[in-house]
Amino acid sequence: MKARLLLYSLPVLTLALAPALAMAQQMTFTALRNSSATFKTDAPLETVVGTTAGGAVSGTVTGDPARPQAATGTIRIDLTTLKTGIEKRDADMRSKQYLDTDNEANRHAVFELKGVEMGGPLEPGKDSPARLKGILTIKQKPVEISATARITYVKLTPEQLETQKRFGFTSENIRVKANFTTSFTNHGMQIPELMFFKLSNDIQIETELTFVRQ
Repeated sequence: MKARLLLYSLPVLTLALAPALAMAQQMTFTALRNSSATFKTDAPLETVVGTTAGGAVSGTVTGDPARPQAATGTIRIDLTTLKTGIEKRDADMRSKQYLDTDNEANRHAVFELKGVEMGGPLEPGKDSPARLKGILTIKQKPVEISATARITYVKLTPEQLETQKRFGFTSENIRVKANFTTSFTNHGMQIPELMFFKLSNDIQIETELTFVRQ
């Protein structure tokens, strides 16, 4: 009798779970070339700002917009492309004493996304606050990082896609603006000096990333 009841209940249970299962879609999103990153550190006389964009910022994120908390991914920033507006300063920062980017293993800053803290699912057209958890590696020194972020999920209609696909957009896109802090000493570097003034040890990193569904 129990076995017969179980056989009858299985189809009902499957039908009940079907909508939830349909929503659980693992999607892969790739960073678009318009993504950018900015590194800032204070000095007594100025704020030193290094920026890079385009193909220098790359990576993928995998997850389900209905359950973004479990998203994972990797973002890479080519540190050889950072520009501060002064070529001599750029060359100094790439030197062995600091970023040592001639060593291929040090060329990229890498952020490994381990999870997302936010109140619910991503909703199309809505800007949502979030906290990103992960590991930031610079100069082969990994550090646990927590970043504040704003995430916008954008779904395009066929008509909208027709006008936007030449820019690389697809039917589903995610924009992420994130801010987090690390330091020179976190990553095994001494604190740089400019014109006899020592910079702040803190490094503020701001990213504007656009991901498109593959």
